[in-house]
Amino acid sequence: MTTFLGNPVTLEGEMLKVGDQMPDFEVVTTDLEPFHPMEEKGKKIILAVPSVDTGVCNLELEKFMEYVKGYDDIQVISVSMDLPFALNRWCQAHKGNVLTTSDYKDHDFAKKTGTRMSENGLLARIVFVTDQDGKLTYVEYVDEVGNEPHYDQVLKAAGI
Repeated sequence: MTTFLGNPVTLEGEMLKVGDQMPDFEVVTTDLEPFHPMEEKGKKIILAVPSVDTGVCNLELEKFMEYVKGYDDIQVISVSMDLPFALNRWCQAHKGNVLTTSDYKDHDFAKKTGTRMSENGLLARIVFVTDQDGKLTYVEYVDEVGNEPHYDQVLKAAGI
């Protein structure tokens, strides 16, 4: 069960699990361009976060920026419902190696990954790690959205 501020929430769609193929999905970049992360081969850490403007999300993204320094073979992609303009502002303040994307337009990512909370329309805090071919090697639907993920387990799954 997932909670937000201690209250149970309903995640829309089908939740993914280890061994599943990460579905192809479309998000929007900070330049308002459509982007399909799964069209590119390679290891990925995909972070679903409620908003980059919250303390926990900001901290999570900053930590992953540090953890993947020097690992050019791993792409870290953040997905939120934030507008691309807010994501661009965050990127300007935090120069790093995390690609911030938005699912605000079509909610394609949310629909295909079971990450959208019905009660507030935001994405829950979830981490997906894929291998070179897009197969999920780690999935964490964080129990309380206000908590950070288990970084040690994520990094182990990513080979860091």
